[in-house]
Amino acid sequence: MEKKSNHQQKLNIRAAELADVPVILALIKELAVYEKLSDHVVTNEDAIRETLFGKKVYAEALLAIWEEKPAGMVIFFHNYSTFLGKPGFYIEDLYVKESFRGLGIGKELLLECVRLARERDCGRMEWSVLNWNPARKFYEKLGAYPLEEWTVYRMDKKAMDRLI
Repeated sequence: MEKKSNHQQKLNIRAAELADVPVILALIKELAVYEKLSDHVVTNEDAIRETLFGKKVYAEALLAIWEEKPAGMVIFFHNYSTFLGKPGFYIEDLYVKESFRGLGIGKELLLECVRLARERDCGRMEWSVLNWNPARKFYEKLGAYPLEEWTVYRMDKKAMDRLI
């Protein structure tokens, strides 16, 4: 059996549960502040409850708990690669509270995603990062790389409503 370091004994990464919905919402709002996108957050506990724990689950979440305090989260879902013929693993949000940064929590959350993606036979793992976010260096140090020839496009609800 592998002996855990003192650091690892303080950290517990676990699947989010229904009772965690208020914590998840609080972390989403903190992330939005960090990304300077607070005015974009329209979700609420009911929406999170329905989409993460309802009849049809659209995404999953892991929580990082440091000494019994919520320290961070990752929210992810599966997409699909037609070229690989395999599911993909898409990280929507990976966030560590500012007071817990530098403790390796972000790396452990990402490594847990890697473990899950491999366990689920995913062909790749992807996520988007704001250009100014210093986490880009962290990701690149771990072997992730930005895609040069791909541009992310988005169609929001307003644009979709105009089409139909």
